[in-house]
Amino acid sequence: MRDSGRLPRCGRFAFPWSSGTMERRLAAIVCADVAGYSRMMGSDEAGTHAAFKAHRSAIHPIILNHGGRVVKNTGDGFLLEFPSIVGAAEAAIAMQTLMAERNRHLPADRTMQFRLGIHMGDVIADEDEVFGDDVNIAVRLESVASPGGFAISAKAYKEASKHLPVPLVDAGNHRFKNIKDPVGVWTWTAEGAPALAPELREASTLSQQYRTAIVGVLPFANLSDAQDEYFSDGLTEDLIHALSLQSFYRVLSRNSTFPFKGRNTSTRLIAREIDATYLIQGSVRRAGAKIRVTAELIAPETGEQLWTGRYDRDIGDFFAMQDEITTNLSAAIATEIVRAEASAPARLSTDVTAWDRFLKGLSHYYRQTKEDLTAAIDLFREAISVDPKLSIAHAYLATIQIQSIQFGWIKGTREMWAEAMNLAETSVRLDPRSSFAFSILSWTHALEGHYEAAMDAAKRAVALNPYDNGARGVLGICHFVIGEHREAIELFSMAAQRDNSDPRYQWAALNAFSHYLLRQYDATLSWAREQLYINPNHMQALAIRAAALAQLGRTAEASEATGVLMGNYPTLNVDRHLRNFHWKRPEDLAHYREGLLKAGVPLAKLTLIQSDVKRAAES
Repeated sequence: MRDSGRLPRCGRFAFPWSSGTMERRLAAIVCADVAGYSRMMGSDEAGTHAAFKAHRSAIHPIILNHGGRVVKNTGDGFLLEFPSIVGAAEAAIAMQTLMAERNRHLPADRTMQFRLGIHMGDVIADEDEVFGDDVNIAVRLESVASPGGFAISAKAYKEASKHLPVPLVDAGNHRFKNIKDPVGVWTWTAEGAPALAPELREASTLSQQYRTAIVGVLPFANLSDAQDEYFSDGLTEDLIHALSLQSFYRVLSRNSTFPFKGRNTSTRLIAREIDATYLIQGSVRRAGAKIRVTAELIAPETGEQLWTGRYDRDIGDFFAMQDEITTNLSAAIATEIVRAEASAPARLSTDVTAWDRFLKGLSHYYRQTKEDLTAAIDLFREAISVDPKLSIAHAYLATIQIQSIQFGWIKGTREMWAEAMNLAETSVRLDPRSSFAFSILSWTHALEGHYEAAMDAAKRAVALNPYDNGARGVLGICHFVIGEHREAIELFSMAAQRDNSDPRYQWAALNAFSHYLLRQYDATLSWAREQLYINPNHMQALAIRAAALAQLGRTAEASEATGVLMGNYPTLNVDRHLRNFHWKRPEDLAHYREGLLKAGVPLAKLTLIQSDVKRAAES
């Protein structure tokens, strides 16, 4: 950090949630930056910026899980606020442990290490700014933290020490510029974390009837010795296999793309020759025990680069490393292809097919407004009417109906739930090798309280496509409804970490409920806030926020949150709301009910009862 009279980087930060009046509150502050960031930017500006954003996205769920919020992102760091110093310290340990694991796979010159400063005290929020000596101290502490570790003030350490799972080192008193009194400092540095076990793979061949997008995976270029050719070819074949497990598009076989290996042919000409809508190309470079893989997804007709990624790994367990890279590549690319297809311009044709109707519905679905979801429902129904065998349209229609109920946009009648179940079952019957179809069937069973059927369908989805993050998240829903909330949080957070942009899955809202039922109310509020950023009128996120605030004893805020909830959904009451919840553990339902009632949500629909006099007069 710069050593000047003015506060460096983290000095003053905007509070996006400020109400416009000055407020003083007790808070735990975490300030972070990247050690050696300027040097890294000097050698590879684009790569360093991309890596920093990827690391920041990976640790974001940890911040939310511990009740924190991001106050400000800077060029090479960020400022966080936590309601609890214990939550702040635990989040710091978890973040640095995760970063140690991520860095373990990177070459030395690409290692990116955060330094964290942690302090607690009064902060002053005025309009959109927060400031005060205690913010300044967190900034100064960050400057003395070791890369990959944190420095915490003695004051904060005294409050948190009994709850920390790791030993800290007393670094003595430090004098900081513009801070009057010396500050006692304790430090900790992560030593790393074990690698995750590789996922199992299972081959499957899917029907290609309606997947009009055609994807070609060109042989990855080997930039190392000829003896390493086997790895680049093997990675290409694995990626073809992983992408072919998706039921949305067609993936060309190895025989279609490998003839172009080593040929200096433009991607546009290749695409025309093999009739590919999208092409994936990349390279592999090996240096000692390190492997670097780069890849990009392009629309060859326009030359537009839709996505690019880079993965640096230690070779270690060779097949585990190759499987991890394949998983990350396929997850990222599959999502981008669906998004690109949904936003593609409509075809100029008088022959309106079921697939055309479906894609137009998908474009509305991605906008996630009430009006667009209504339009998407109509278009998905049209697609099914044109071709009742279009499995994916049944799956999306079931998804959108359930979400419309959960958002509070339509009334959840027994007829609606029965139709959603029928749609999900039909989707599986039409395409029994679609992991998405089985995921939606599992989700529907889980919400209806069919616990064993839900778990069976979720496991089938994961087995059909181990690369499908959505399927693993739906497996988390199965754990959630039977009360296994820690297992659910792990799966929800993993899904959110790898891809939090797919509107089919509401990982933030689900995480909010899981944390609430574990009585981790600060984390509930963080995840609810995350969901409300995406959809400000999300009924369940508004409800769980009000319940969590009430359980924390923040009565005024709970009352205000309930006012927002009831303002958006004036007919809502506790009895009606809970009618759609079929959780296995009665104590979970009772705990949620208690929070809603504490927050002031009406118990039941109010009805006017005529007096005896009035009834007599009208008789």
